[in-house]
Amino acid sequence: MSLGKEGRMQNETPHNPYTQIIKKQQDDLVLAYMPALRAMAFRLKERLPSNIDVNDLISVGVEEMIKLSRRYDKEQNDNFWGFARKRVNGSMLDYLRSLDVMSRNNRKIIKDIDNLINEYYQEHECEPDDEYLAKKLDLELDKIKEVRTAHAISYTLPIDEQMELYNEDDTLEKIEKEELIDKINEVLDDLKERDKLIIQLYYYEELNLKEISEILEISESRISQIHKKLLKKLRERLS
Repeated sequence: MSLGKEGRMQNETPHNPYTQIIKKQQDDLVLAYMPALRAMAFRLKERLPSNIDVNDLISVGVEEMIKLSRRYDKEQNDNFWGFARKRVNGSMLDYLRSLDVMSRNNRKIIKDIDNLINEYYQEHECEPDDEYLAKKLDLELDKIKEVRTAHAISYTLPIDEQMELYNEDDTLEKIEKEELIDKINEVLDDLKERDKLIIQLYYYEELNLKEISEILEISESRISQIHKKLLKKLRERLS
């Protein structure tokens, strides 16, 4: 009997109070910074289409933050959120990338949509609705909505990835990542102050179109048009 008991004890994982304490401290870190994570997710959600669920962003962020809590060393990093923030944000962007936002076919449709919107805006100073675009392009309404949703999601990606999304040849692919970012910064330096400010507020300060509109006292529709033209100008310069 006693041998059997000893055999069972050898096969069981011993209870380690220290390990349990460490795990609780790691879990407490995640709980302590949940408000910061939720604020990040909701901030990102403000720049995304309505059909993207903020809870999905939060879930992705929590999963990443749990992993990071296991690696966090307070001796090297005195603030957990400072250690985790960029990585958590990156995990949310990775999730958005995984939605396959810009297929090659969608890119062509987006260009057609952009051309139509530009023409319409010149005449009416506002953007047309999806029904108008569907009729003009002879596409199903659902397809127009799908592509415009993908387009809106792609706007949340870093600006260097924006350039790559619209690239028709392999010009940008031949440019190393760091070199590409340097070239983009050079182009941005040549922009007018207002145009540069729009890029800075949207991509670096992570403001949404409504907030930028209030700061610059320009309509959201106009901000959107300027944004698209700026991206087109950047692509042309880089190519």
